[in-house]
Amino acid sequence: MTGTPQIVTAPALKEWAVVVHALLAGEQVVDVRKGGLREEGRHFGLPARRFWLYPTAEHQRAELLKPAYRHWVDLAAASPAGEPVTVPGWAEVTDVATVTEPEHLAALDGKEIWTLDYAASRLRWKRRDPLWVLVLRAYRLDTPLTVEWDPSYGGCTSWVTLAGLPADPGTRASQPALSDVAFEGRRKGVRDALPPECWES
Repeated sequence: MTGTPQIVTAPALKEWAVVVHALLAGEQVVDVRKGGLREEGRHFGLPARRFWLYPTAEHQRAELLKPAYRHWVDLAAASPAGEPVTVPGWAEVTDVATVTEPEHLAALDGKEIWTLDYAASRLRWKRRDPLWVLVLRAYRLDTPLTVEWDPSYGGCTSWVTLAGLPADPGTRASQPALSDVAFEGRRKGVRDALPPECWES
């Protein structure tokens, strides 16, 4: 991809395996984040616009998904703590918004696989912090990568640096989850769902 700044080291975003599955299947192009208990500075941040996707089973529960997606918990491969981490793909952030109002989150309800109640619980947690909305262009690796487990990868945090992975995910053979036209249609739908002032300029 041209025009992308040089990446020194791409971090990995820890996310439910079922959400990673949805991103790589083209079912979802949005992720909402508040940050974990071990977050640096105790607040979510975006250390890179391009990152690996680390599917985890931590905190993942089928009942927090919309009924049509609950069976995906059995389909999505997670990397349990203490075992080698398999990385199936990567993502690039195309747009960033922050929301603080329940009605803004409700406007995204049809664009994510979580139940609205669960998404709202993320909004309510740490009320002084906004909820980040990331529009992600996801890519499936032709050959998934595996790295050995390290204790630093565990715990409730959004970002880890997985040892041994290429610095730039875009250098590995991969395929976009959605065509350019399909992605732009989904992206526009997410952007149109929120007021302009929510979006990063």
